[in-house]
Amino acid sequence: MPHDVAFSDVAALSGSAVTLIDLRSEQARAAQPLTLPSRVLAVSLAQIEEGTHGLTPDLGPLLVVCERGARSGLAARLLRADGLDAQAYVGGVGGLLGAEKDKNPE
Repeated sequence: MPHDVAFSDVAALSGSAVTLIDLRSEQARAAQPLTLPSRVLAVSLAQIEEGTHGLTPDLGPLLVVCERGARSGLAARLLRADGLDAQAYVGGVGGLLGAEKDKNPE
């Protein structure tokens, strides 16, 4: 399975109860919350680097997202090294929300 995911692949992951890992700051999350049908957990890159993230395999597949997509790849690699099924979303939060809006126009 690839380790970087585009929005077209998120739907397939959603069928397996994917958990989104949001690396953004508290302020960024408050300004632009992720209101997606998936579970969203806020975890910092520092927590992942230090191994204090508290994530476990029972969460199932993890999709890591950050502001622009740069940090999510590193975070996903570190989480995989911790034995978790983690992939990075390559488009950042803006790309994820834009693709979700295109998929479900109001």
